[in-house]
Amino acid sequence: MYIKLLLVIFSGLSFLIYGIGSFNSRRMNSEFIRWGYENYRHLIGTFQLLGGSGLLIGLFFKPLIILSSSCLTLMMIIAVYVRFKIKDPFRMILPALFYTIINGLITYLFI
Repeated sequence: MYIKLLLVIFSGLSFLIYGIGSFNSRRMNSEFIRWGYENYRHLIGTFQLLGGSGLLIGLFFKPLIILSSSCLTLMMIIAVYVRFKIKDPFRMILPALFYTIINGLITYLFI
């Protein structure tokens, strides 16, 4: 139970931080430009905020954890695809892959 809780809190806080960064970080802005998704920066940031919030609120309502972690897993699968598509080196793909695995694991553990 402790591991499940730790994974949810870690991922939830991470996505809240990344979501906020999508709105006001110069580095994140330049990354969205590099990925070719600069017009979707605010939308993706909103999804990150919703997903992170959903994980944390889901600690009190289990179906929300399953929904949020499933959506975040899908979003991170797409992020991994985009990283491969733009030919990022593997070390730059690892964070997206890491969050794909973590959120997939959260989904699995809470089903």
